[in-house]
Amino acid sequence: MATVRLLTDIEAAADPRVAAVFADIRATRQSDFVNNFWRALACQPDVLEATWARLKVVMAPGALDPLTKELLYIAVSATNGCSYCVHSHTAAARAKGLTDAQHAEFLAVLGMAAQTNQLVTALQVPVDAEFQVQT
Repeated sequence: MATVRLLTDIEAAADPRVAAVFADIRATRQSDFVNNFWRALACQPDVLEATWARLKVVMAPGALDPLTKELLYIAVSATNGCSYCVHSHTAAARAKGLTDAQHAEFLAVLGMAAQTNQLVTALQVPVDAEFQVQT
């Protein structure tokens, strides 16, 4: 259960700022669906606006393709233990073309990275000079 109210469309429409963000979410995603994350943030219009604006910038087309960005989001969400975000961004990745085979391979890499990160951290392995940026 959420720790804040999740605004309905009727409640969102009562605040012009929230209504504008919800409309932009729908337009940007080409869907009538506004998920619970945005509905929870709608209780704080300043935070809703700022978060949506920043997310649009970060997830916009750029040097990384959209599927790669979603996979990065899944990896960080899994590391942080955010089940909601893992589900949300896995759905988004699938919508961007993620196949079952890619998902399985991605999860294998994610698991391997987590394991080797823990080992290198526990062993306190010094970083090789070759990996350092030379100025």
